[in-house]
Order: sequence, then structure tokens, then C-alpha cells
Amino acid sequence: MGLQEKSETFLELWGNGLVRTQVAEYIRAQSQRMRRLLPEPDDLAAELPQLSLEALKFRERDSLEAVFTFWAASEVEASFPLSRLWDSRLRSYLGSRYDARSGVSDWDLHMKLHDRGARVINSREFRRWRETSVAFEIRDASAYQLPNRTLASGRLMSHRGERVAVRGYWGDVATGPFVAFGIESDDQSLLQTRNGMPVKCAGEISQHNVSSLFRALLAAREEASEAEPEAEAEGGTPGSDPAGSRPFRVHFLPLGAAPTLHHRSHFCSRFHLLYVSCGMVHQLSPELGACVAPGGRLVVELARYLVDLRAKQLDSFSDRVRELAEAAGFVAEPHEGPPETFARFSKKPQPVSDELQPQDGPDLCQKAKAPPLDNLIPPSESLTPPSEASEPAPSGLLRPALPPDAAGMLTPPLDSVTPPPEDLSQLIDAEIDPLGMLTPPPGDPTPAPYGNSRPAPGPEDSGMLSPPPGGPANRVP
Repeated sequence: MGLQEKSETFLELWGNGLVRTQVAEYIRAQSQRMRRLLPEPDDLAAELPQLSLEALKFRERDSLEAVFTFWAASEVEASFPLSRLWDSRLRSYLGSRYDARSGVSDWDLHMKLHDRGARVINSREFRRWRETSVAFEIRDASAYQLPNRTLASGRLMSHRGERVAVRGYWGDVATGPFVAFGIESDDQSLLQTRNGMPVKCAGEISQHNVSSLFRALLAAREEASEAEPEAEAEGGTPGSDPAGSRPFRVHFLPLGAAPTLHHRSHFCSRFHLLYVSCGMVHQLSPELGACVAPGGRLVVELARYLVDLRAKQLDSFSDRVRELAEAAGFVAEPHEGPPETFARFSKKPQPVSDELQPQDGPDLCQKAKAPPLDNLIPPSESLTPPSEASEPAPSGLLRPALPPDAAGMLTPPLDSVTPPPEDLSQLIDAEIDPLGMLTPPPGDPTPAPYGNSRPAPGPEDSGMLSPPPGGPANRVP
């Protein structure tokens, strides 16, 4: 494909409910290709080195294969009437306002999207998308006839008392896909206005931005291909450096992997940038924050362009995002001016110290440092038996240092642990010292029972294993 054809195909797949015939054929061809490569990891790595599906589970691979099978099917094999599904979705969203849907779309555009900064969205293209699901009409309107199967999704619905899987469209019918690529640009000439009206519409700006992205990817690929002969000249192997042989690689993770990702050592404190969309803010947790390296950045999409939210709800959403980010160990970056589309945070740096220090945010990846060995092993003179002891007990050397009354401390009498039933109400209301409850009464001579394989420590053993006075007796592991 050429650069322009790539951009047009991407925008149709991204934002149009109806696509052209050649785009539908492209979806079918690529779906058949992915269905063939999915069960063959070696062929997938050879043909598409930018994709990595190694972390996916087998049932998720089966689900992917079912998705590609549906995308590769024709309308005769598996029907997907998107025009009817779009109208049903729109009726459910507007309710009694459906008959006045043209006026509702103008109100949402001018009084909400335009007031929040998306003034480049044209009334004609926004109304056309609300009516027909076609956002980017690059060719003639009659060319968009076939449904875009990549927008299909499934749900479990109740039918006659049974749960059945239903395929349909439950996507966006309120805001539109224009805000992703069509309201900002590095080329300021595209954002100029004349007589108070933008010169370019959101569709034209989107096409320019997407073309720039594909151009950057193409330039990175050319630089990588030029670097391979230099690597061969220096004695290296072409393709040995992943960063030099391909500009990027996308790793697909299992569903629901965010809460447990920090348990893997190669993901813990590794990432330098974490992006969370406004629909996935509930996934932002301390466990996910533990995967970000100290000094890394967090970018959260705010709900600025959700037309169904009012100003107070937008402020509440921003405050909630800030609370979740701070709980995950991030601090907000200073910002002055009007509210932005994104909230930006940075990871708190970990303090460097010999002792563990409490932090504001939980560091789930940090492992507690082991205490020094000199605190665990008593001095050599304390291991020397007294003169009246004939031979140290071998089993005593395997036990940690215990005070002489350790037997009474480890197993308190039952009457000191379990209060009588009639005193439970008094214990709930009173302030109780837990150490006082678990400490046996003074003078209780009853030692803790020992097993047959280990004799009770005698006076000689306690004198051998107890550290000298003033020693770290409280550092017993």
C-alpha cells in the first residue's frame, strides 16, 4: 500500500461503521492470514516480528481464532447488519429524543464539544456520523456499503430464562472518533480560522496526522535496514539487536493481567510510561503502579469529551483519577491553565537508605532486606559452654537464640488467651494491650510442651544460646 491508501484504510477501520469493498476484502485477507499464523508461533515471529502473543493463554488464543474466523466470513456465512444495529443503538441512547436526533446532535456538538475545545469538528461530518455511522467520508458516499466487522462485540443476554451469547454493536454513538486524531496537530496551519470558522475539518486533520504517523514508522524501518550492513561490517549479526532490527514490538498480555503483573520479576519496576484510558481508570491500582520504574510517567485520559457528563461530574472524575494515582505511588505534575485532555503524573523516587523507610505509596516490588548476620548469630564467646557443662547439645545449636523464659512466652496458658464468656462485652469496650493478653502471668512455672524429638531447653542450653547482656535479643527472626 501507498502512504495515502494506508491512511485512508486505517481511518475507515478506525471510525466507520460502513466501509468500501476493497477495505472489506483487506479485512478478510488479513483475518485469514492471522488465523493461519495464530497456531504457528514460529511463522508468526518470521512474518510479523512486531507482534508477540507468547504471554496469551490457550483459551485466549482460541477466542482470537474465533474472532478472526468471524472477520474472514462473508455476509452469507455470518451476517452482521450494522446499519440496523446502529439504529437500534441510537434509539436506545436517545429514547424519546430520537425523532429530534438532528437537533440533539447539533446541541451536543456546539454546546459541549465545541465549548470543550473541539471546534474543528464540522457540523456536517458529525451529523453524518450520528445518522449513518460513517465518520470519515473520503470517497463518494455510495461507496460505503459493507459493514465493518471489526466493530462487532459480544454480550451475554437473557433469552427465555437462559443466558445466550449475542453478537452486536455496543460502541460509541455519542462523541465520535474525531477526538482521537482530528482536533490537534503539530502543523498549526491546519488549525487556522477565518471569520471565526476553522479552515480544516476534523476528517482532514485526522488524515494528516495518521499519514505523519505512518511516515514516521516507515522512516524508522528504513533506518533499521540501513543499520544492518553497518552491524555486519563491525562483526555483528544482523537482527541480533531487537531495537535495531525492528522499531517496536507489541506484547499482548492475558485478560485481567493488570492486578498480578507485578508478581513477575521482568515486569516489576520496568515500564517508563503507563497510559490509561478514561474507560479503564478502575484498573489503576498500587499493583499496576508497581510495574512502573521510579521516575516513570503516568498519563490518564480524562472524560473531557464525554458529552453525557456535566461540569461537576468532570471535576469529580478528575479528583478520582488523582486519588487513584496517588494511591498507586504517583505524584501529579504541575500544570497551569485550562483543564487538559490528559492528567500527567510521575512515579515517586524510592529513597536510598540502609534501613527500610515507610513510603507514602506501597512499593510491592521492594523486598525486605535481610538483617545482618551478626544480629542472627550470637558471638563466639556466647557459644562456649561453661566449665560445668560436659558437652553441648547438638540439637540446641539448631535453635535460634531464646531467652530463658522462652518456653512460657511461646505457649501461654489458655486462661490468659481466651477470656471467659461473661467478660467479652467488657473486653470489646475496653482498651486492651495485646501483648499483655498473650504474656503468661508472672510466676507461672508451667513450660511449653516439647515434642519427643526435641528435649526442653535446660539451664545449660539457655546459657549457651542466649546472647550476652545488652545484645540484640529482640532481633530473633
